[in-house]
Amino acid sequence: MTDQPQLHSSIVAMVSLASGIASNHPAMGQCQLERLRRAGIPQHQIDAVIEIARHIRDEASQKLDAAFNECATSPNKPEAEKERQLSDKVKSSCCTPTASDQSCC
Repeated sequence: MTDQPQLHSSIVAMVSLASGIASNHPAMGQCQLERLRRAGIPQHQIDAVIEIARHIRDEASQKLDAAFNECATSPNKPEAEKERQLSDKVKSSCCTPTASDQSCC
């Protein structure tokens, strides 16, 4: 295995913060916020990471809920068909921009 450069600690903190928010992690990214601030990352960049992560989390939840609701209102469909339909709906389409028009794709 070749030695590859490690990600900068601020990038790791941003990725960790975003994934924690998107996954509803109970630690709420407080450690990462402090690391980013100590590293001198501008607040507007931290705010953008938070907004994008929340948007992805909320969009995923909405898609899953909508797909579940559609399957739940189709009682006569076979279970395998409902599971396929749910999987297809959750996987479909790219994300939409955030409220402030930040791209998350």
